[in-house]
Amino acid sequence: MLRGQRNTITDVLGVKVGHVTLEQVLPNGDSVCTGVTAILPHSGNVFEQKVPAASFVLNGFGKTAGLIQIEELGVIESPIMLTNTFSVGAVLEGTLAYMLDENHSIGDSTSSLNVVVGECNDSYLNSMRLMKVRPNHAIEAIQNADSTIEQGAVGAGKGMICFGMKGGIGSSSRLVQKDDVCFTVGVLTLTNFGKAGECRIDEWLNQNDFEVTGSILQSEADNLKPDGSVIIIVATDAPVNERQLKRLAKRASIGLGRTGTHIHNGSGDIIIAFSNGFTIPHESTDMTNAYELLRDDHPIMNDLFQAVIEATEEAVYQSMIHAETTLGRMDRVVNSWMNHKHTR
Repeated sequence: MLRGQRNTITDVLGVKVGHVTLEQVLPNGDSVCTGVTAILPHSGNVFEQKVPAASFVLNGFGKTAGLIQIEELGVIESPIMLTNTFSVGAVLEGTLAYMLDENHSIGDSTSSLNVVVGECNDSYLNSMRLMKVRPNHAIEAIQNADSTIEQGAVGAGKGMICFGMKGGIGSSSRLVQKDDVCFTVGVLTLTNFGKAGECRIDEWLNQNDFEVTGSILQSEADNLKPDGSVIIIVATDAPVNERQLKRLAKRASIGLGRTGTHIHNGSGDIIIAFSNGFTIPHESTDMTNAYELLRDDHPIMNDLFQAVIEATEEAVYQSMIHAETTLGRMDRVVNSWMNHKHTR
């Protein structure tokens, strides 16, 4: 399948991504090696114009916020935020403050707000107990959001480890074309999972005409770090509802499986999918909503499934390809993927 122009989630028109990266060496072996990432579903007011959404939990060893209401109502009404495990509360508070400033009716003349936050455990490199991510960092990440995004050891991905090598933020996209219609599927991953011996990046690089040298060996981080997690964000402009988005979210797990991970016991593997192909107004005098939706049995649905699978697999690898060797707490070093540069 063809990639989008940027080969990132922001190829879905209107989607933007912003980061705040925190990095500081502290006394007594402590280190700040963490951050926040914000994904904006479209360029408008997400509370006033909500997007259909769904989530799928492959393995539930995670501490997310907001998934229950997504499951119940099938919409997202805030930026999607990513950070480390102990910073979910601070990021939720900051995102809430940002949204309250943008929407004076929230909690007053209208309903409350469902903020969505996902996390991974970066405590191998980051002194997570210090809780250095503060609410203002969430606000800054939202304000930094743009269609051109950084990948690798940035934002929420600063302290993350993938297959024993440096991971973090990765993204990819695919174009789904049928006759004169073209939809875009974009995926962003926060990768913090897997053992080095499981990884299939060499196979993927060879199949995609990358130059490959060396092999992946067992990493010290394999034995010392927690099992880890991955958060996968799937975006599309195809007109699909929350039930169909749940189906897309499930396919992301197949792309994840292609990378070689066994989905370990202590891994939180969580997928959030949304479409900005249409929006749902917060307020309306109409009794019903009317939207054109893709038919489940149209051949293009299978193409969307394939696009999610391919983009998810590549997004995982892009998080490794873009990440640089990182020094963290207790002088721990996690190397970039074999310190090689891979070129087409």
